Amino acid sequence: MTSLSPTERTTLGRKRNRAATDRATLYAVLDEALICHLGVVRDGAPLVLPTGYGRDGDTLYLHGSTGATTLRTASGEVEVCVTVTLADGIVYSRSVNNHSMNYRSAVILGRARAITDRDAKMHGLHVLTDHLSPGSWEHARGVNAKEFAAVSVLALDLAEASVKLRAEGPDDEPDDVAADAAWAGVLPIRTVFGEPEPSADLPSSWAVPEHVRTRVSSPEAVGR
Repeated sequence: MTSLSPTERTTLGRKRNRAATDRATLYAVLDEALICHLGVVRDGAPLVLPTGYGRDGDTLYLHGSTGATTLRTASGEVEVCVTVTLADGIVYSRSVNNHSMNYRSAVILGRARAITDRDAKMHGLHVLTDHLSPGSWEHARGVNAKEFAAVSVLALDLAEASVKLRAEGPDDEPDDVAADAAWAGVLPIRTVFGEPEPSADLPSSWAVPEHVRTRVSSPEAVGR
């Protein structure tokens, strides 16, 4: 597993001790999160929108409607910025100023390219589907010609990326610790999947398929 190669744009300016330099951590953040935020400059103004994505090796696939001007802009000769953030906990400190958050975040910079080759585009859609709902590519109806023509798929190399994380307790001033005037600690944040809710028009004979059922979080994970 190769390490991240920092550039001037991906080198942290503050809290450099929170930077992760191994590519495995970048992959882990991207694989766990469900959406990214795509940032572009459109008509001279910055625009950041939530976007579906999926990763295959060192390629990040993005998708959306062919009518989306943001994706058309991103597929041109412009730099884009993709960010992904996982919130892991609220950090309560003894002073309001030192309250914080535990998190894992990734920033990817570069130029996205539009995928026009049919097989490559279909592969990108497969990767995107597996990221959001693994198992659906094999279970649900495939993409028809009309749908295929109406969707754009972009590819962004993970060559220029940075990862930053915080996974610790409060960072209180010694005087505040000694004063012992307020509670301090971490309130964990967890994302869980609840019980599937069948569509109202689904016949009662349908059982929840395994690829959906196996994603349901255990009661222990929900209640702990």
